[in-house]
Amino acid sequence: MTKTRFGIIGVGGWGEFHVRVLQDHPFAQVTAVCDANIGRARSVAEKYGIPFATEDFHQLLKQDDVDSVSIITPDFAHLEPTLAALESGKNVLVEKPMATTLEDCIRISDLASRSKGKFMVDFHNRWSPPFYKAKDAIDKGELGKVQMISYRLNDTIFVPTKMLSWSGKSTVMWFIGSHSLDTLFWLFGKPLQRVYSVARSEVLASKGITTPDYYCCILEFEGGGTAMLENGWILSESTPNIIDLKCSILGSEGTIYIDGSHHRMLQKYTATEATYPDVFVLPTVYGKPGGFAAESIRHFADCIVENKQPMVGAKEGLAVTKAILAIEESVRSGHPVTLSK
Repeated sequence: MTKTRFGIIGVGGWGEFHVRVLQDHPFAQVTAVCDANIGRARSVAEKYGIPFATEDFHQLLKQDDVDSVSIITPDFAHLEPTLAALESGKNVLVEKPMATTLEDCIRISDLASRSKGKFMVDFHNRWSPPFYKAKDAIDKGELGKVQMISYRLNDTIFVPTKMLSWSGKSTVMWFIGSHSLDTLFWLFGKPLQRVYSVARSEVLASKGITTPDYYCCILEFEGGGTAMLENGWILSESTPNIIDLKCSILGSEGTIYIDGSHHRMLQKYTATEATYPDVFVLPTVYGKPGGFAAESIRHFADCIVENKQPMVGAKEGLAVTKAILAIEESVRSGHPVTLSK
């Protein structure tokens, strides 16, 4: 079977993870990498034996041995490389969010619909084992009608202050709230109708980072289901896990509780710290990348090789962006916002 040959645009920490996953795939190969920091691109290329490194994504797209692309640039910088990759006929996997304006999403969606290549937005929570089990139970009717979901996904303050150099140009809602929203859309299986949201900016602003500390949202879905959503990134760095994920799903005939961070499946105590090492998202086993974050990337490569349509596309990317823009409008106005159909 012929291998699909990937170019990776953006090889920071998460971009390098894409490299590791795809290099491990039996029918994929990374042949080119690109990063605005050319030193970083060359370092990753040397580390993984990749023949081509550049700081210009246009040069990467011109390579004859690149037929597929992963785009892992900052939240606000997806449009140009995504459009260029689609225009060149590549298969395109873009990290969430698809784009941060409605106009940009529509441009990407329109071009993706005409492109000969595959297109996917990497909402990897759909491959999370506990959420998959929850979705399966909902689809089988085991919970009855889903009435309410409470979803909390927060990061430690390490993320906006140390991990991301560009957090002041984005928000926690774009960064992890996009995952949360797609998960809620998937679980409810219904369109979002109305949002009411508040956000506060104090802790990060005092550190010179102009982005909200957190968002609290109430979401109303078609059919009457509601969700309470909390996304923030000011948890103490002493938190045992870099994320705090909790979710409860209340149905008319059953309930599910998910602990995606402090589940205590694995507890480690040393002389200096207590931690709950990751066993779900991106654990490494015998040197190979595992976890559901890897499975979504593998799914995209599988779809290319097997000529199948990816499970998550431009439609889902557009829905998430529309929701976040409505959330931001609600924060500014102080009033609920109804989404247009």
